[in-house]
Amino acid sequence: MAITTQQIKELREATGAGILDCRKALEQANGDFDKAVQFLRENGLATASKRADREASEGMVELYSHGNGRVGVMVEVNCETDFVARSETFRNFAHEIALQVAAASPKYLREEDIPEEVIEQEREDARNWARSEGRPENVWDRIVEGRLKKFKDDVCLLRQAYIRDDSITVEKLLLDQIASIGENIIVRRFARWELGESTKN
Repeated sequence: MAITTQQIKELREATGAGILDCRKALEQANGDFDKAVQFLRENGLATASKRADREASEGMVELYSHGNGRVGVMVEVNCETDFVARSETFRNFAHEIALQVAAASPKYLREEDIPEEVIEQEREDARNWARSEGRPENVWDRIVEGRLKKFKDDVCLLRQAYIRDDSITVEKLLLDQIASIGENIIVRRFARWELGESTKN
């Protein structure tokens, strides 16, 4: 089946993938648009990890204000090229990350950023809780690990459930973007302020 320029254009607009990738996906899918999107996603996710080492120094700082100025968020999201940084798809993704930070109040970007003393305190709190609830000592370790996992899922941005679709994490959303756009994308850092919150640690 012959693939038309219009089909390639529509697939490119929907996914942000390159022209050659779109042509190949449509050929593989015999012109079926949905199958071509799926093909691009699967191939992109497989190569997303390969892109992780590529330098990403372009991008944008997204600013978001919520609740009539009660919450303010600043997020830096990087990509490889200025062309992608100016694309609507990339800018929408950066905005989604800012919304996530505003709504879900993460404290850390990733698990490795949590200080060891915070982890130890959480472990101790979980063990004390298990003891005070009268749980058998032989299950304390499982309880501690379960509560620690939930803590990390709550406080680490990349581990949080995505606010628009809690069946995926923010990290999965990021990998989908890398697969779709075809460049390495990094959520570099974020800051969140809430009116009236204490500045003391």
